[in-house]
Amino acid sequence: MITGEHALGNEAISWLLDLNRAGYPHRETFFGKVRDHFALSESIEELWSRYRRRMPYLVRCRPEVLEGLARLRASGWKVGIVTNGTADNQLGKIQRTGLAEAVDAYALSGLEGIRKPEVGLFEIAARRCGMPLAVGGWMVGDHPIADIEGGQAAGLRTVWIDRGTWPEHKYKADHVAADVLQAMEILQVRGG
Repeated sequence: MITGEHALGNEAISWLLDLNRAGYPHRETFFGKVRDHFALSESIEELWSRYRRRMPYLVRCRPEVLEGLARLRASGWKVGIVTNGTADNQLGKIQRTGLAEAVDAYALSGLEGIRKPEVGLFEIAARRCGMPLAVGGWMVGDHPIADIEGGQAAGLRTVWIDRGTWPEHKYKADHVAADVLQAMEILQVRGG
């Protein structure tokens, strides 16, 4: 859904932001609520498809996140991105946000044909960082299965970014952070 296309006012935009913050992780649920709330004629699939095509142009990476990644790398960390999703979408986001230059490597499920929590995707990222996965490392993520359980299965220590979207899940991460900045602080203190 494109807010300018539908001439949404501040109240509608606030509603959308609140819905997003409420943490509906499944696009069918999120876009179903959007469709119902605004009485849209498009199907949930069409709303999702249109949003997905625009998503790489809508995301931003906060400067302090890029600065934090630069500090980690300057102190000797190898930083990789391991993400599920379609290749065009994820690659577009990584490139447009400046993350492609801010990390050592990335492994995208849509390119590799393997998805987190499968260990193979973590192995690809580690190899591209020039590090064997067997030496260990860290996984920072917000998904209890794909990121935390997947990272642990790969032999990594984990930092759970708890956004409150999985209240029923009992995570077993090594550390819990409120956001990526706090997660990077944990990594700086704990070391590789």
